[in-house]
Parts: sequence; structure tokens; C-alpha cells
Amino acid sequence: MSEFRLYNTLTRRVEPFAPADGRTVRMYTCGPTVYNPAHLGNFRTFLFEDLMRRVFQLRGWQVRQVMNLTDVDDKIIRRAVEQGKTIAEVTAPIEEIFHRDREYLRIQPAEVYPKATDFIPQMIALVERLVACGVAYRAEDGSVYFAIDKFPGYGKLSRLDTREVKSGARVLQDDYSKENAQDFALWKAAKPEDERSGAAWDSPWGRGRPGWHLECSAMAMDLLGETLDLHGGGIDLIFPHHEDEIAQSEAATGKPFSRFWCHGAFLLTEGAKMAKRVGNVITVEGLRRDGVPAAALRHFVFNTHYRKELNLSDEALEASLQGVRRVRDFHDRLYDPAALSLGGTPELATAADEAVAAAEAALFDDLNGPEALAAMFNFIRRANAELDRRGGDRDSVERARAAFERINSVLDIVPDRADADPALATWIEERIGARREARARRDFGEADRIRAELTARGVAIEDAGGETRWKLVRAT
Repeated sequence: MSEFRLYNTLTRRVEPFAPADGRTVRMYTCGPTVYNPAHLGNFRTFLFEDLMRRVFQLRGWQVRQVMNLTDVDDKIIRRAVEQGKTIAEVTAPIEEIFHRDREYLRIQPAEVYPKATDFIPQMIALVERLVACGVAYRAEDGSVYFAIDKFPGYGKLSRLDTREVKSGARVLQDDYSKENAQDFALWKAAKPEDERSGAAWDSPWGRGRPGWHLECSAMAMDLLGETLDLHGGGIDLIFPHHEDEIAQSEAATGKPFSRFWCHGAFLLTEGAKMAKRVGNVITVEGLRRDGVPAAALRHFVFNTHYRKELNLSDEALEASLQGVRRVRDFHDRLYDPAALSLGGTPELATAADEAVAAAEAALFDDLNGPEALAAMFNFIRRANAELDRRGGDRDSVERARAAFERINSVLDIVPDRADADPALATWIEERIGARREARARRDFGEADRIRAELTARGVAIEDAGGETRWKLVRAT
């Protein structure tokens, strides 16, 4: 088996990777801040992490993934105050939307989804360690800061010279006094709005709440140990978030916080970074309403390497829709009972073996999704040609099915009827039933009218014996 390699942001190199214990990858990935539904830019990162964990499983490793849900921060508190709610009342419905969207996109669940508010004691204990080590201090207003000049390695992930950090950078946007303009908050003294929204807790430094960076270090080390195998997220988290995680974690433990750091590039919409403030946000719910199946978005995302920017356009999505329809048609043909009875050829078995080898070589070399997809579609082309020959070799068909399943266990790009809008699926089944009744009473004109009605909604039907199969051939 070829060496498994990943790009490590910390070293800026593609390096051999394996879990420290040889069995289980302990990975921490930064999840959503649950004050607004996550947009497709967020989900590009989550899909890259889904690809990663599936490839780890393909390699034969187990995975223990922790993805945090940030349920206390400035934006959540502001929303709670505006609506006269607690932070829990603001975040609970958004958490539900996140999991619904995640399930729709077939993103495997992490083993643990810790919420920041459930780990306040661990966060306070971490701050106490940092104060005891002399790398954190309490300011006059009761807030506690990390002194970055006390941590010589600061900047090693982002390759940032600390002299370049200016007031006003994202890490500095708070209203608390501190000794050095570059220091970041570990524990923020409570304000009246924090108390009103249920975002304040007792601590050795008075009432307050955790800083943004603190939660991930505390939860990661509590759930995965003081040195992780891998920490992941979007490239926008490299600085300051992941840089500050390293500082506070390693200053407390004296150990490397994570052996590997992996980051996914941005999703753009017609060339602009997807962000809420510029109004070009597209949600999973919007895709679902537009009839875009999860398989098509997965194909679209994996068709560009995770470290390259990806541009979302109608043309690109349409190309992915066409691509996964081809996958669906091949899947249906390969698993039709007739495929086994007609059989394949020795060349079909060879194509299957070569497809698996090509896909694995791509995926094990820094998660090369585009090359893995190319291996899948090359296999589909070759396999269709061999199935056309009806060679009578049942074993080759079984080999082809096993190869398809192995590659698709990672890509997961077969669209199915569950991807359709439930109301549309119900309507389709009702119309097919009405057409069946019309044919039974030999009213073929009505049957043809119903077929045309289905076609107009982008539904193709195929009669096979006493059964009528259907599939969406375009978004409605």
C-alpha cells in the first residue's frame, strides 16, 4: 500500500501521516458558531473534513473526531439581547438546522459535538494553569489575557512576525484593557448584556465568559488528549484562532498541541469569498429548495482540490448535476439483476481493479478528490463498454460492484430518490399510480398525458415488467 501523505500547514509541506498509535486518528475540527445557519462556504470546509475522515477509514484507521459548536460569543450575545432571549434560546434552533443540513449533505457525524457552554470548568482550569505558568495575567477590569511575548513560538503556524500585528486586527477587537495591544483575551469580564443573556459564569477572576480561542483548546485536550493527531478548519482560522490555540495549549502543557494542521481553501461565488456581510450567501436549504441533490454538491466540491479556491456558479453546478446523473445511471445498470445474468468480461474485472488502485493513489496523496473522481468516471466509461459485450462472467460484475462501492464509500456521489423534495416525491408516486390505473383500464391517452406531465417536471420514468422506476433528470 502506498504511503499516506497530507499537507501540513505547520511545516508548509506534504508529509507522511499516520495516527500516533497506528489505529485511531484523533482529530479536532472547528465547527460552526450557531447564531446563523452555516452557509455553503462553511460546508465546503465541513465536506473537505468529511472526505478526510472517509479516506482515513478507507485506509483502515478508526476515527475519533471532535467538532465544537460555539454557542457563546459576541454575535450570539448581541442576537440574544436584541431578541430578549437567552443565548441557549438563540442557538438551539440553529444547532438543529446545522445537523439537518449536515445530514442532507451526507457528512458523516463526528463522534462528539461538544458545546462551549458545557465545558466552562475545563476552560477555567486551563486559564488557571496559564496564570500559574506566568503567561497570562488579570487586567484591571477583571479580564484575563495571554501575554504573547511570553510564548516564543507565537506565529509559527501563520508565519506571522509579531511585530506586524497591528491594533484593530481581528484578534484585538475587544474593549478590554491589557498590557500589550497584541495580547488576546482568555477570560472576559462580564458586561450587563452577558448577564442578561445567560452568558456569564463564576470564576476566580469574577463573573465572566470565555474568549473565543479558549474553548477549542480546552475541549480538544479534554476529549482527545494534550497532543492531537490532526486539527482542521478553513484557512481563515489559521490566524488568529489556531495560532492562539497553539499558544495557550502549548504554554500550558509544554507539548505540541497538534502533530498536523490541515486547512481548506475558500468557496467563492463568481469570484468573491462567500461571507454573510457581502450578501452572497447560499445555504443548504436554498440548494434543497432548488432541487440540487447532495450528490451534486459533493461532486462539485470534490472536483477541486481542497487547498484550491473553488468558484460556485450555475454552470459549475449544472455540470455536477449532469455528472452525478451519469453515476446514477451506471449504478442502476450495475445493480440491475440483468447485469449478473448477462455477465461481464475479464476486462471488466481488470478495469475494476485499476479503478480502485487509481482512486486510492489519488486519495492517499493529500486527498486528491479531482483525480479520484476522474478514476471513477474512467471506470464508468470502461465498465459500460464491457457490460455492453455481455460476456457471461458473473464474477467480473461482482468485482465491478465491489470497486464501485469502495470508491463511492468516500465520494458518496450517487443521487437517490431521497434527495428529491419530499413533496415532489409524493406527487411523482401519486402520478405514477394514476398512470398505472389508466393503463390497467386501457386509457392510453391518459397514461401518455401523465407521462408528459412528469416529463415537464423533469422526471423520467421507465417501465420494467410490472414496476415503474423514476428519476429526476433535471432540477425542477
